[in-house]
Amino acid sequence: MPGFSFSETMSLEAVSFTALDGFSEDDLLAAFEVFAKSCRAIADHRIPLRAALDPPPVFIEICHRALAFPPRDTRGARQFFETYFEPHRVRVTAKAGDAAGFVTGYYEPVVEGALTPDADFSAPIFARPDDLVTLPQGENLASPDGPLQAAKATPGGLQPYPDRAAIEAGALGNQARPLVWLKDKAEAFFIHVQGSARVKLRDGPEARLTYAGRNGHPYSSIGKILVEEETIAPQQAGMAGLKQWIRDKGQAPGEAGAALMLRNKSFIFFALSDVLSDRDGPVGAQGVSLTPLRSLAVDRSLWFYGLPYWIEAEIPWASSTAQKFRRLMIGQDTGSAIVGAARGDLFFGSGDEAGARAGEIRHPAAFTVFLPRNWTSVNADRAS
Repeated sequence: MPGFSFSETMSLEAVSFTALDGFSEDDLLAAFEVFAKSCRAIADHRIPLRAALDPPPVFIEICHRALAFPPRDTRGARQFFETYFEPHRVRVTAKAGDAAGFVTGYYEPVVEGALTPDADFSAPIFARPDDLVTLPQGENLASPDGPLQAAKATPGGLQPYPDRAAIEAGALGNQARPLVWLKDKAEAFFIHVQGSARVKLRDGPEARLTYAGRNGHPYSSIGKILVEEETIAPQQAGMAGLKQWIRDKGQAPGEAGAALMLRNKSFIFFALSDVLSDRDGPVGAQGVSLTPLRSLAVDRSLWFYGLPYWIEAEIPWASSTAQKFRRLMIGQDTGSAIVGAARGDLFFGSGDEAGARAGEIRHPAAFTVFLPRNWTSVNADRAS
Protein backbone atom coordinates (compact mmCIF):
# COMPACT_ATOMS: atom_id res chain seq x y z
CA MET A 1 0.00 0.00 0.00
CA PRO A 2 1.46 3.41 -0.91
CA GLY A 3 2.20 6.01 1.72
CA PHE A 4 -0.51 8.53 2.63
CA SER A 5 -0.60 11.74 4.63
CA PHE A 6 -2.37 12.92 7.76
CA SER A 7 -1.20 16.47 7.11
CA GLU A 8 1.20 18.60 5.13
CA THR A 9 4.01 17.75 7.54
CA MET A 10 3.51 14.03 8.06
CA SER A 11 3.10 10.95 5.89
CA LEU A 12 2.93 7.23 6.51
CA GLU A 13 4.52 4.54 4.39
CA ALA A 14 3.46 0.90 4.81
CA VAL A 15 6.36 -1.51 5.38
CA SER A 16 6.63 -5.20 6.20
CA PHE A 17 7.33 -6.60 9.65
CA THR A 18 10.51 -8.13 8.26
CA ALA A 19 11.75 -4.59 7.54
CA LEU A 20 11.78 -3.84 11.26
CA ASP A 21 15.32 -4.41 12.50
CA GLY A 22 15.22 -6.62 15.61
CA PHE A 23 11.47 -7.20 15.68
CA SER A 24 11.81 -10.97 15.89
CA GLU A 25 14.22 -10.66 18.84
CA ASP A 26 12.09 -8.35 21.00
CA ASP A 27 10.09 -9.70 23.95
CA LEU A 28 6.74 -9.16 22.28
CA LEU A 29 4.81 -10.88 25.06
CA ALA A 30 6.05 -8.19 27.47
CA ALA A 31 5.00 -5.54 24.94
CA PHE A 32 1.59 -7.19 24.58
CA GLU A 33 1.03 -7.09 28.34
CA VAL A 34 1.62 -3.33 28.30
CA PHE A 35 -0.67 -2.99 25.26
CA ALA A 36 -3.35 -4.91 27.19
CA LYS A 37 -3.19 -2.29 29.99
CA SER A 38 -4.19 0.36 27.46
CA CYS A 39 -6.88 -1.91 26.06
CA ARG A 40 -8.36 -2.47 29.50
CA ALA A 41 -8.61 1.30 30.05
CA ILE A 42 -10.32 1.69 26.66
CA ALA A 43 -12.70 -1.23 27.25
CA ASP A 44 -13.61 0.16 30.68
CA HIS A 45 -14.29 3.61 29.16
CA ARG A 46 -11.75 5.11 31.54
CA ILE A 47 -11.42 8.87 31.07
CA PRO A 48 -7.78 9.83 30.35
CA LEU A 49 -6.05 12.34 32.62
CA ARG A 50 -5.18 14.31 29.47
CA ALA A 51 -7.50 13.92 26.51
CA ALA A 52 -6.10 12.64 23.22
CA LEU A 53 -7.72 11.65 19.93
CA ASP A 54 -10.52 9.14 20.34
CA PRO A 55 -9.60 5.59 19.29
CA PRO A 56 -11.56 4.49 16.20
CA PRO A 57 -13.98 1.55 16.41
CA VAL A 58 -11.59 -0.76 14.56
CA PHE A 59 -8.94 -0.22 17.23
CA ILE A 60 -11.45 -0.71 20.05
CA GLU A 61 -12.42 -4.04 18.46
CA ILE A 62 -8.76 -5.10 18.39
CA CYS A 63 -8.54 -4.24 22.10
CA HIS A 64 -11.55 -6.43 22.90
CA ARG A 65 -9.92 -9.31 21.01
CA ALA A 66 -6.66 -8.76 22.91
CA LEU A 67 -8.47 -8.96 26.26
CA ALA A 68 -10.62 -11.94 25.29
CA PHE A 69 -7.87 -14.03 23.70
CA PRO A 70 -4.48 -12.97 25.12
CA PRO A 71 -1.43 -14.79 23.74
CA ARG A 72 0.47 -17.09 26.10
CA ASP A 73 3.97 -16.70 24.70
CA THR A 74 6.15 -14.45 22.55
CA ARG A 75 5.28 -16.38 19.41
CA GLY A 76 1.58 -15.84 20.05
CA ALA A 77 2.15 -12.15 20.78
CA ARG A 78 4.01 -11.72 17.51
CA GLN A 79 1.18 -13.46 15.66
CA PHE A 80 -1.31 -11.12 17.32
CA PHE A 81 0.48 -7.94 16.25
CA GLU A 82 1.11 -9.26 12.73
CA THR A 83 -2.53 -10.34 12.35
CA TYR A 84 -4.23 -7.15 13.43
CA PHE A 85 -1.71 -4.43 12.60
CA GLU A 86 0.31 -3.14 9.67
CA PRO A 87 3.53 -1.19 10.34
CA HIS A 88 3.89 2.28 8.81
CA ARG A 89 7.06 4.36 8.79
CA VAL A 90 6.35 7.87 10.02
CA ARG A 91 7.86 10.44 7.66
CA VAL A 92 8.11 14.07 8.73
CA THR A 93 8.88 16.80 6.22
CA ALA A 94 11.40 19.57 6.79
CA LYS A 95 8.47 21.98 6.88
CA ALA A 96 7.60 20.52 10.30
CA GLY A 97 10.91 21.83 11.61
CA ASP A 98 12.59 18.47 12.03
CA ALA A 99 12.90 16.02 9.17
CA ALA A 100 13.90 13.12 11.43
CA GLY A 101 12.23 11.49 14.40
CA PHE A 102 13.50 12.43 17.85
CA VAL A 103 13.33 10.83 21.29
CA THR A 104 14.04 12.01 24.80
CA GLY A 105 13.74 10.17 28.10
CA TYR A 106 11.82 10.79 31.31
CA TYR A 107 11.42 9.09 34.65
CA GLU A 108 9.73 9.26 38.04
CA PRO A 109 11.96 11.06 40.55
CA VAL A 110 12.23 9.76 44.11
CA VAL A 111 12.74 12.71 46.44
CA GLU A 112 12.57 13.62 50.11
CA GLY A 113 9.74 15.83 51.32
CA ALA A 114 7.55 16.92 54.19
CA LEU A 115 3.88 17.66 54.80
CA THR A 116 4.78 20.87 56.65
CA PRO A 117 7.42 23.45 55.68
CA ASP A 118 10.56 24.27 57.59
CA ALA A 119 14.13 25.37 56.87
CA ASP A 120 14.92 22.06 55.17
CA PHE A 121 11.74 21.76 53.08
CA SER A 122 10.57 25.09 51.69
CA ALA A 123 9.48 24.52 48.05
CA PRO A 124 5.77 23.69 47.68
CA ILE A 125 4.09 21.35 45.23
CA PHE A 126 0.54 22.60 44.67
CA ALA A 127 -2.76 20.77 44.33
CA ARG A 128 -5.03 21.58 41.41
CA PRO A 129 -6.80 24.89 42.12
CA ASP A 130 -10.61 24.88 42.15
CA ASP A 131 -10.78 27.73 39.62
CA LEU A 132 -8.65 25.97 36.98
CA VAL A 133 -10.61 25.01 33.86
CA THR A 134 -8.98 22.60 31.43
CA LEU A 135 -10.25 23.28 27.94
CA PRO A 136 -11.33 20.36 25.74
CA GLN A 137 -8.80 19.02 23.23
CA GLY A 138 -8.74 21.33 20.21
CA GLU A 139 -10.14 24.36 22.06
CA ASN A 140 -8.04 27.31 23.19
CA LEU A 141 -8.42 30.60 25.00
CA ALA A 142 -7.03 33.70 23.30
CA SER A 143 -4.46 35.65 25.30
CA PRO A 144 -1.64 38.14 24.69
CA ASP A 145 0.79 35.21 24.93
CA GLY A 146 -1.11 33.23 22.29
CA PRO A 147 -3.71 30.46 22.63
CA LEU A 148 -3.90 28.82 26.06
CA GLN A 149 -5.14 25.33 26.84
CA ALA A 150 -6.50 26.18 30.29
CA ALA A 151 -8.34 29.09 31.87
CA LYS A 152 -9.30 30.69 35.16
CA ALA A 153 -13.00 30.63 36.06
CA THR A 154 -14.17 34.09 37.19
CA PRO A 155 -17.62 35.67 37.67
CA GLY A 156 -17.00 37.55 34.43
CA GLY A 157 -16.15 34.41 32.46
CA LEU A 158 -12.97 32.56 31.54
CA GLN A 159 -9.70 34.46 31.82
CA PRO A 160 -6.08 33.46 31.10
CA TYR A 161 -4.61 31.47 33.96
CA PRO A 162 -1.51 32.97 35.63
CA ASP A 163 1.86 31.88 34.25
CA ARG A 164 4.72 30.46 36.31
CA ALA A 165 6.14 33.85 37.28
CA ALA A 166 2.76 35.09 38.51
CA ILE A 167 2.09 31.89 40.44
CA GLU A 168 5.51 32.06 42.08
CA ALA A 169 4.70 35.66 43.06
CA GLY A 170 1.49 34.57 44.81
CA ALA A 171 -1.16 35.16 42.14
CA LEU A 172 -3.18 32.10 43.19
CA GLY A 173 -3.81 33.41 46.70
CA ASN A 174 -5.82 30.94 48.77
CA GLN A 175 -6.26 28.75 45.70
CA ALA A 176 -2.65 27.59 46.17
CA ARG A 177 -2.89 24.52 48.41
CA PRO A 178 0.48 22.88 49.06
CA LEU A 179 0.43 19.09 49.00
CA VAL A 180 4.03 18.55 50.08
CA TRP A 181 7.17 20.62 50.55
CA LEU A 182 10.47 19.76 48.86
CA LYS A 183 14.05 20.85 49.53
CA ASP A 184 14.31 23.56 46.89
CA LYS A 185 12.68 25.10 43.81
CA ALA A 186 14.98 23.22 41.44
CA GLU A 187 13.67 19.89 42.78
CA ALA A 188 10.08 21.07 42.39
CA PHE A 189 10.71 22.45 38.88
CA PHE A 190 12.01 19.15 37.53
CA ILE A 191 9.11 17.25 39.04
CA HIS A 192 6.94 19.56 36.93
CA VAL A 193 9.00 18.54 33.91
CA GLN A 194 8.73 14.80 34.65
CA GLY A 195 5.04 14.96 35.61
CA SER A 196 5.20 12.61 38.61
CA ALA A 197 7.31 11.68 41.62
CA ARG A 198 7.61 9.43 44.61
CA VAL A 199 8.11 11.37 47.84
CA LYS A 200 9.76 9.91 50.92
CA LEU A 201 7.95 11.92 53.55
CA ARG A 202 9.79 12.93 56.70
CA ASP A 203 6.49 13.01 58.59
CA GLY A 204 4.50 10.28 56.88
CA PRO A 205 4.63 7.23 54.60
CA GLU A 206 6.03 7.29 51.09
CA ALA A 207 3.54 8.89 48.70
CA ARG A 208 3.18 9.47 44.99
CA LEU A 209 2.58 12.75 43.19
CA THR A 210 0.48 12.33 40.06
CA TYR A 211 -0.43 14.83 37.35
CA ALA A 212 -3.64 16.75 38.05
CA GLY A 213 -3.57 19.66 35.58
CA ARG A 214 -1.56 22.56 34.21
CA ASN A 215 -1.99 26.29 33.75
CA GLY A 216 -2.19 25.93 29.97
CA HIS A 217 0.80 28.10 29.08
CA PRO A 218 3.27 26.68 26.55
CA TYR A 219 6.22 24.65 27.77
CA SER A 220 9.71 26.05 27.14
CA SER A 221 12.84 23.93 27.49
CA ILE A 222 15.29 25.73 29.78
CA GLY A 223 18.07 23.49 28.47
CA LYS A 224 17.40 24.63 24.92
CA ILE A 225 17.38 28.24 26.11
CA LEU A 226 20.81 27.95 27.74
CA VAL A 227 22.30 26.15 24.74
CA GLU A 228 20.90 28.68 22.25
CA GLU A 229 22.23 31.54 24.35
CA GLU A 230 25.60 29.75 24.50
CA THR A 231 25.50 29.74 28.28
CA ILE A 232 26.27 26.01 28.47
CA ALA A 233 27.44 23.32 26.05
CA PRO A 234 24.82 20.87 24.68
CA GLN A 235 26.37 17.97 26.58
CA GLN A 236 25.75 19.85 29.84
CA ALA A 237 22.06 20.42 29.09
CA GLY A 238 20.86 17.18 30.67
CA MET A 239 18.74 17.27 33.78
CA ALA A 240 21.63 16.85 36.24
CA GLY A 241 23.61 19.63 34.58
CA LEU A 242 20.63 21.99 34.49
CA LYS A 243 19.73 21.32 38.10
CA GLN A 244 23.29 22.06 39.17
CA TRP A 245 23.38 25.25 37.04
CA ILE A 246 20.22 26.53 38.73
CA ARG A 247 21.56 25.80 42.18
CA ASP A 248 24.94 27.35 41.42
CA LYS A 249 23.34 30.52 40.02
CA GLY A 250 20.86 30.91 42.89
CA GLN A 251 17.14 30.26 43.34
CA ALA A 252 16.12 33.37 45.27
CA PRO A 253 14.00 36.00 43.50
CA GLY A 254 16.15 37.95 41.06
CA GLU A 255 18.95 35.38 40.93
CA ALA A 256 19.87 33.78 37.60
CA GLY A 257 18.73 30.26 38.51
CA ALA A 258 15.29 31.46 39.56
CA ALA A 259 15.00 33.69 36.50
CA LEU A 260 15.76 30.78 34.19
CA MET A 261 12.98 28.62 35.66
CA LEU A 262 10.49 31.47 35.22
CA ARG A 263 11.16 31.48 31.47
CA ASN A 264 9.16 28.25 31.31
CA LYS A 265 5.64 29.69 31.76
CA SER A 266 4.03 26.26 32.09
CA PHE A 267 3.10 25.22 35.64
CA ILE A 268 1.92 21.76 36.74
CA PHE A 269 -0.47 20.83 39.55
CA PHE A 270 -0.56 17.45 41.27
CA ALA A 271 -2.60 15.05 43.35
CA LEU A 272 -1.22 13.00 46.22
CA SER A 273 -1.75 9.25 46.37
CA ASP A 274 -0.74 6.71 48.98
CA VAL A 275 -1.37 3.78 46.63
CA LEU A 276 2.06 2.44 45.78
CA SER A 277 3.35 -0.80 44.37
CA ASP A 278 6.87 -1.83 43.48
CA ARG A 279 5.49 -3.30 40.25
CA ASP A 280 3.45 -0.30 39.17
CA GLY A 281 4.93 2.84 37.72
CA PRO A 282 3.31 6.28 37.87
CA VAL A 283 -0.02 6.80 36.18
CA GLY A 284 0.40 8.31 32.72
CA ALA A 285 -1.92 10.54 30.73
CA GLN A 286 -4.05 7.62 29.55
CA GLY A 287 -4.76 6.74 33.17
CA VAL A 288 -2.72 3.53 33.26
CA SER A 289 0.42 2.64 35.18
CA LEU A 290 3.54 3.20 33.07
CA THR A 291 6.03 0.44 32.34
CA PRO A 292 9.78 1.14 32.06
CA LEU A 293 11.10 1.00 28.48
CA ARG A 294 7.67 0.03 27.13
CA SER A 295 5.57 3.14 27.77
CA LEU A 296 5.95 6.03 25.35
CA ALA A 297 4.75 9.63 25.57
CA VAL A 298 3.42 10.90 22.22
CA ASP A 299 1.71 13.94 20.74
CA ARG A 300 -1.91 13.61 21.86
CA SER A 301 -3.14 15.96 19.16
CA LEU A 302 -2.00 13.49 16.47
CA TRP A 303 -2.36 10.04 18.04
CA PHE A 304 -4.74 8.14 20.28
CA TYR A 305 -3.53 6.23 23.33
CA GLY A 306 -2.71 2.55 23.08
CA LEU A 307 -1.07 2.54 19.65
CA PRO A 308 2.09 0.41 19.36
CA TYR A 309 5.26 2.05 17.97
CA TRP A 310 8.45 0.35 16.85
CA ILE A 311 11.35 2.61 17.85
CA GLU A 312 14.81 2.28 16.33
CA ALA A 313 17.61 4.43 17.72
CA GLU A 314 21.23 4.45 18.86
CA ILE A 315 21.01 5.72 22.44
CA PRO A 316 22.68 5.23 25.86
CA TRP A 317 19.63 3.43 27.25
CA ALA A 318 21.31 0.62 29.23
CA SER A 319 24.56 2.41 30.13
CA SER A 320 26.36 5.66 29.34
CA THR A 321 27.48 4.14 26.02
CA ALA A 322 25.15 4.44 23.02
CA GLN A 323 23.86 1.12 21.71
CA LYS A 324 21.05 -0.24 19.58
CA PHE A 325 17.54 0.36 20.90
CA ARG A 326 14.98 -1.74 19.01
CA ARG A 327 11.76 -2.09 20.95
CA LEU A 328 7.98 -2.12 20.67
CA MET A 329 6.60 0.72 22.77
CA ILE A 330 3.00 1.60 23.62
CA GLY A 331 1.72 5.19 23.53
CA GLN A 332 0.31 5.70 27.04
CA ASP A 333 1.42 9.20 27.98
CA THR A 334 1.93 12.69 26.61
CA GLY A 335 3.78 15.88 27.51
CA SER A 336 3.79 19.57 26.74
CA ALA A 337 7.16 19.25 25.00
CA ILE A 338 6.14 16.20 22.97
CA VAL A 339 5.01 17.82 19.75
CA GLY A 340 5.15 16.18 16.34
CA ALA A 341 4.31 12.92 14.62
CA ALA A 342 7.77 11.39 15.12
CA ARG A 343 8.46 12.80 18.59
CA GLY A 344 8.50 10.52 21.60
CA ASP A 345 9.52 10.40 25.25
CA LEU A 346 10.75 7.04 26.56
CA PHE A 347 9.74 6.20 30.14
CA PHE A 348 12.73 4.78 32.04
CA GLY A 349 11.24 3.97 35.45
CA SER A 350 11.71 5.39 38.95
CA GLY A 351 14.71 6.58 40.93
CA ASP A 352 18.16 8.01 40.37
CA GLU A 353 19.46 5.30 38.04
CA ALA A 354 16.46 5.69 35.75
CA GLY A 355 16.95 9.45 35.92
CA ALA A 356 20.61 9.18 34.94
CA ARG A 357 19.70 7.19 31.82
CA ALA A 358 16.67 9.31 30.91
CA GLY A 359 18.60 12.55 31.26
CA GLU A 360 21.07 11.51 28.56
CA ILE A 361 18.47 10.76 25.88
CA ARG A 362 18.17 13.46 23.21
CA HIS A 363 18.66 11.49 20.01
CA PRO A 364 17.31 10.96 16.50
CA ALA A 365 15.12 7.90 16.07
CA ALA A 366 13.06 6.09 13.45
CA PHE A 367 9.34 5.76 14.24
CA THR A 368 7.10 3.03 12.87
CA VAL A 369 3.50 3.10 14.06
CA PHE A 370 1.36 -0.05 14.04
CA LEU A 371 -2.03 0.82 12.54
CA PRO A 372 -5.05 -1.47 12.19
CA ARG A 373 -4.95 -3.32 8.89
CA ASN A 374 -7.94 -1.42 7.49
CA TRP A 375 -6.55 1.90 8.70
CA THR A 376 -6.88 3.44 5.22
CA SER A 377 -10.64 3.70 5.62
CA VAL A 378 -10.28 4.98 9.18
CA ASN A 379 -7.87 7.65 7.99
CA ALA A 380 -10.27 8.68 5.25
CA ASP A 381 -13.06 9.03 7.80
CA ARG A 382 -10.85 11.26 9.97
CA ALA A 383 -9.86 13.45 7.02
CA SER A 384 -13.49 14.00 5.94
